[in-house]
Amino acid sequence: MKCSWRIVFPLTLVSVVIQYAVIKSFTSLNICSYLHPQNHYQLQQMDSVCLACKESSLRNPSSSKSHVLILAATRSGSSFLGQLFNHHPDVFYLYEPLNHIQTALKSTHANRKVILGASRDLLRGLFSCDLHLLEDYITPQPENHITDQLWRRGASKALCTPPVCDSFSPHRVTVTERECLQKCGSLNLTLGSQSCQQRGNVVIKTVRVPEVSDVRDLLEDPRLNLKVIQLVRDPRGVLASRMMSFPENYPLMRLWKMKHHKPEGLNLTQVSVCEDFLSSVSTALRQPDWLRGRYMLVRYEDLAKDPHQKIQEILKFLGMDLDGSVVDWIEENTQGRGSWSPMDVLSTNRNSATNYESWRLKLSFDMVQYLQTLCQVTLHELGYKCVNSSEELMNLSIPLSETRPFHISQ
Repeated sequence: MKCSWRIVFPLTLVSVVIQYAVIKSFTSLNICSYLHPQNHYQLQQMDSVCLACKESSLRNPSSSKSHVLILAATRSGSSFLGQLFNHHPDVFYLYEPLNHIQTALKSTHANRKVILGASRDLLRGLFSCDLHLLEDYITPQPENHITDQLWRRGASKALCTPPVCDSFSPHRVTVTERECLQKCGSLNLTLGSQSCQQRGNVVIKTVRVPEVSDVRDLLEDPRLNLKVIQLVRDPRGVLASRMMSFPENYPLMRLWKMKHHKPEGLNLTQVSVCEDFLSSVSTALRQPDWLRGRYMLVRYEDLAKDPHQKIQEILKFLGMDLDGSVVDWIEENTQGRGSWSPMDVLSTNRNSATNYESWRLKLSFDMVQYLQTLCQVTLHELGYKCVNSSEELMNLSIPLSETRPFHISQ
């Protein structure tokens, strides 16, 4: 018996329609975004991954998961702010993941545009909880998605507690980086991705994105629901902190302080932080559509003076609640020695209320005058007062950050 083409063709067409409908239904469940080869998930982990798909539809614009990017400059207090988020139980926090891109591309002499492009791609993937994307930039490359080379892994509580590491309870207030590295061993990036998927908020801190306009593409991505917290600090304080923390990078500045006169050949490109701060603030003040409702400017000085009040303002802007774990961490970590030591370079334990203007005891008046000339517009826009004498500089009873309410949120 021969089959007529009049019968075969309709049957084939019906089969194709059915297959398309089935594929379409799977696509709408957003499973493919987690089970593509790039994620390298093991077959036996499919159940947990599918559960994460249901709990957190990361690529769905209506998803309730929020993403926060903390932009800052080196030595501006960003580690302190980051740790406030790190100790929130519903936050997955990553400390400076873009460091791996900078390290990997440094030897290739890649330009700023290439590095920023790679950084945006990595951030987009990390906000989608795909930690495996880091493998392209980690040296040596992880085997079976396991590595001990993730920079400052211990600064992320989510990577030191279950399901990533069973050595510490998620309810423990503080897990030090040393404890995490000693007891948790190597990091399983697949488990790290699962930990990210289980939390309602993803927060990433970076000092490697100079201006908010550099992440415009991410802010305009409807899948991310991204907000930016830009942390700024008095540029005079930033430079003083860098001089103390990284003295090998500032030999002429230290010589200036000792000799009380400006050395020849001094190049203060380090204070480009003034231009970066000013550029971001200027962008925010223009209120572009792509930034509206997604940007908040925070001064480190305001955060240090009253961390309880400021973190509540920040969390309200982000639509998050203040958890008791964050309050406990503030109480434990804002009563430090109040004086600098080499151990404080990467520490967040300090007397925040007295530390934020301690730079006034570390810079000579002529150095401060020079910085004020370079950063005059930035200081004014951010609400910082200039000093006009050595006596005024040393008088810590008169704060140099204006006491008026200061924040920009769009």
